[in-house]
This record gives sequence, C-alpha cells and structure tokens, in this order.
Amino acid sequence: MNFTKRSFVFAEEQYFSIDDILATEERLPCRFDQGVKKLGFLDPSSGTADLAQGTKLEIPLWMAQALQSRRIISIDLPKVYKEGYRKILNADATIVDLHKMGPYFYHFGLYLLKFIHQDSEEIGKMLSETFRNRFRMLMDTSQNALEEDAATLTANLDRTEVALFNVGHKSLLDLKNWMHRKNQKILTADLVVNHKKRKRTIMEES
Repeated sequence: MNFTKRSFVFAEEQYFSIDDILATEERLPCRFDQGVKKLGFLDPSSGTADLAQGTKLEIPLWMAQALQSRRIISIDLPKVYKEGYRKILNADATIVDLHKMGPYFYHFGLYLLKFIHQDSEEIGKMLSETFRNRFRMLMDTSQNALEEDAATLTANLDRTEVALFNVGHKSLLDLKNWMHRKNQKILTADLVVNHKKRKRTIMEES
C-alpha cells in the first residue's frame, strides 16, 4: 500500500463509516493566524466571545480542515507523527503499540496528507513503511491465533489493522470448518449451471 495524497480518497469515500467519523473527531494542534469572532467558546481560558490572533488550540480534525481551507489557521503535527516517532517506527515498527499512538493511526495519518504541511511527504512514507513492515506479522498472527486469544493479540493494533486481523482470522476459521465438513456443501454457481444447460441445448438442436 502506497500512502500518498491520492490515497486520501480512502478516507473521503467513507462518509457513513463510524470509524471515519471517529477518526475525524481526533484533535489536531493548530494556531489561529487571524482573529475569529464568536469562537471564543473554543478556548476555555478565554474570557471573551472572540478568538484572538495567535491563539493555540487543539480542535477536531474536521473543523481544522474547514478553517485551514479559509487560511484561518496553520496546523501543527500531533507528536506521534513528528520526526522522533517517525524514527522509532522506521527502526522497528513491529514492536510499537500502535493503538496507544492512536486507534486510527493510519486513517488519521491519511487525512494529514491533505493538509498543507512541510512534513506531508515524510508522513506518507512513514505510513507506507509502517504498514508494510507490520503486515506480515499481522497476517502470521491472524493465521496462527486461537479464537480465545484474538482480543489479546489485537490490543496493540490500530483499527485498520484490527479489521485486517479479523478478515485473516475469519478466513482461517472458514477453512478449518470446510476441511472438517462443518460448512454446507459447495454448490456449482448458477452462472456455470445455466451455461452448461445452454450448451447442451445447442448441441441437441444441431
């Protein structure tokens, strides 16, 4: 998976996704480059109805998108996407508790690529490398896990990885059930059956 600005469509196309809604509720540090009227309530320490220029706040990502598009704010990166954490992930991503860094680590990271920021390219590379380095471990674990161990094994994964783990683990259980004849008999697809019927009819008429 190559995380670039084009990959942002992955996030945009999930308008009705609960995970997408929760990911965009994550907070993003920002600085107000101009004063804004009637938004003073966003700053609990403010005693006025307006936000002053230079105010620093953490606001939901969805709000930051709208404000930056109007050049009202400039954003700062959450610490888990800054250079220090990027170096840790590049050194050995498999040992990192990604859930603690953010339950929507990849999803939120994809949204960051849409913001105007000097570290966008480095974040994209870090997301790609982190996913690539953890993917084999993720699939190996899902294929060798007992059902009762699944919750423990997914505790350090972000939501994207949990979904992949569940898909891999379910495929393993489905295979075992099929091998032990616990699933229903595999039937020929209707398309194939109909094709054979038409072919037989043509041969009989010729």
